[in-house]
Amino acid sequence: MLLDGKRILVTGVLNDASIAFSVARFAQEQGATVVLSSFGRVMSLTQRSAKRLPDPDVQIVEFDATSPDDVHALAGRIGGELAGAVHAIAFAPESCLGGGFLDAPWDDVATAMHVSTYSLKSLAVAVRPLMPAGGAIVGFDFDNGRVAWPVYDWMGVAKAALQSTARYLARDLGGSNIRVNLVAAGPIRTIAAKSIPGFEQFEVAWNERAPLGWDVRDPEPAARACIALLSDLFPATTAEVVHVDGGYHAIGA
Repeated sequence: MLLDGKRILVTGVLNDASIAFSVARFAQEQGATVVLSSFGRVMSLTQRSAKRLPDPDVQIVEFDATSPDDVHALAGRIGGELAGAVHAIAFAPESCLGGGFLDAPWDDVATAMHVSTYSLKSLAVAVRPLMPAGGAIVGFDFDNGRVAWPVYDWMGVAKAALQSTARYLARDLGGSNIRVNLVAAGPIRTIAAKSIPGFEQFEVAWNERAPLGWDVRDPEPAARACIALLSDLFPATTAEVVHVDGGYHAIGA
């Protein structure tokens, strides 16, 4: 019961194949009270997915991380305190993925950066008032701080910036005893991944090189790492990127 008595906000639950859904499910199994966020047209997907959780009676709040009004209103909508928050928010327009790196227009790149990167700062600002005793914020990354990936293009840039954003947030929120960490997961066959042209290239590469192997259909290893970082097991760990990728990141050609 790693999260017994803790209240955790989980963003990004769209269906039961998502990492965020596994986080919410495992968090409940570990004793947490889970709050979900969603907005607009995807709200119905979140509501439907919530019914598949061990405890389907969860609070679901409206939250668009790109809306200043929603950022300011989130604390009031949630009410009460939080011990943790999970950032599972990312999006890039079609032009930003699939090999068109040189052609993607700035407006589309700006959208990718706003939704996938700046939203981590927005979420942190929104939940900070609900963590008077401190807490943990955990986001999901695809390890882009060191290398360029095929077809990932501007989402790769956004994820690299996410790592930097997490470090600066860790610096500025440490005085409030709020930890900020990322889980760099291997490729998972989520709704978002299916929208990436050429995603199968990642599947092939991981199958060949990950020492522990990798199942693109199983988000649970990444979810378990997230739960550990939300718990009290890592009280002095912040600004860290924890790789949950079967060891792929450490293996050369």
